[in-house]
Amino acid sequence: MDLLMIFAVLCAYIVKGLCGFANTLVFSTILSFQRNNINISPVELLLGYPSNVLIVIKERKALSAKVYLPLSLMVIAGSLPGAFLLKNGDVRWMKVLFGFVVVGIGLELLFPQGLPFGKEKKKFQNSEKKSSPILLGLIGILSGLLCGLFGIGALLAAYVGRTTDNNSAFRGNLCIVFMVENTFRIVLYIMLRILNWDICKLALKLMPFMILGLIIGMFLSKCCSEKLVRKAVILMLILSGISLILSNII
Repeated sequence: MDLLMIFAVLCAYIVKGLCGFANTLVFSTILSFQRNNINISPVELLLGYPSNVLIVIKERKALSAKVYLPLSLMVIAGSLPGAFLLKNGDVRWMKVLFGFVVVGIGLELLFPQGLPFGKEKKKFQNSEKKSSPILLGLIGILSGLLCGLFGIGALLAAYVGRTTDNNSAFRGNLCIVFMVENTFRIVLYIMLRILNWDICKLALKLMPFMILGLIIGMFLSKCCSEKLVRKAVILMLILSGISLILSNII
């Protein structure tokens, strides 16, 4: 266990405690220079599971079955082909494609009434834009595929961001979906022999650093305004997508 691994865990779970997601992207980006994705995803999966449980317990009053149940089913449906591609496929250009999808969804969340320049300025009103069930369903399936491949929950954040109206509900519902998806993916990774005893031992050694990072992030979330945290989440979504594109093109 090296210092880079410890640093990656701390950074990833500070972000997780603050935003409720993006820990995998932070973790994977830092470690991608030294390790292949098939050796990164299972470690992060085991670290992420207890962090999701802790956040769900903390935000349990804000949970909504209408949000997390249908999304959980769609994510499981996408995770199965995603895990098989992780084991058997060359996913470099698929990462680039999904990076563009993530950036597009993030921009749509940031500017739901249109981009804030030119003629689009007139579109900014106080009225809310209804989410398309077809769009949300597509996001759910793509989310599962991304989770199965890379453990990335960026699109899940886009989905939950459209179906919740405060930071507690956002983080709680997002993390309960992660719990369901993580449970399914742990079983799947064991069956596919992606997850083994050596990875379990490494994750166990890193667990104290995950807890420390999560506590720091959750503390910081209390110090920031809800509006500021929500904007930070959306910006993190966009930057994550850009990072995913650049790391696989360069």
